[in-house]
Amino acid sequence: MRIVLVDDQLLVRNGIASLLRARGYEVVGEAGDGQEALGVIRRARPDLVLMDLQMPVLDGLGAMRRLRSE
Repeated sequence: MRIVLVDDQLLVRNGIASLLRARGYEVVGEAGDGQEALGVIRRARPDLVLMDLQMPVLDGLGAMRRLRSE
């Protein structure tokens, strides 16, 4: 399974990525805010996106709304 992680806290992203990789999942991208996530998701075309809801620049809900509208 190809996964993109989105969280404004690098330590959180690193920890989740490490746990997922240890269980055989492929982390294909990471982003620190919703705006950055849009580009990463478009390029990586993941099966799953794990995204924080409260982030600077563009929150998780706003990012998902934009992706769905595309």
